[in-house]
Amino acid sequence: MPRDTRLLQRIYRNLPARGFKPATLLAIGGAVMIYGWWQYGKGAREQREYAREKMWSRIHLIPALQAEEDRDQVRRYLADQARERELLGGENFKVYNNDRFVKPTFAVTPERTAKK
Repeated sequence: MPRDTRLLQRIYRNLPARGFKPATLLAIGGAVMIYGWWQYGKGAREQREYAREKMWSRIHLIPALQAEEDRDQVRRYLADQARERELLGGENFKVYNNDRFVKPTFAVTPERTAKK
């Protein structure tokens, strides 16, 4: 019986190791991680470029949006002056004691009406 045990031990010890060596596994894992971080860096750089482009497009749109808001304010102001002239009989009263334009803090809107 002891001889059979020695024979089995000798056979099992001469079998090759299964799988990759630890150094190979480490190299493959490192290569995968380097590739992943490289792709992440490319994506982050692209997202920064998109954010920069979005910011500059908004900066260039500000004058057009401001002009549109100014036209709307002038239209509302003139309509308010006409409504005031109609209600008060021809003369508008100055609310402020100077000639400087003061942007209205609220807009006059019609009251809600229930549909019958």
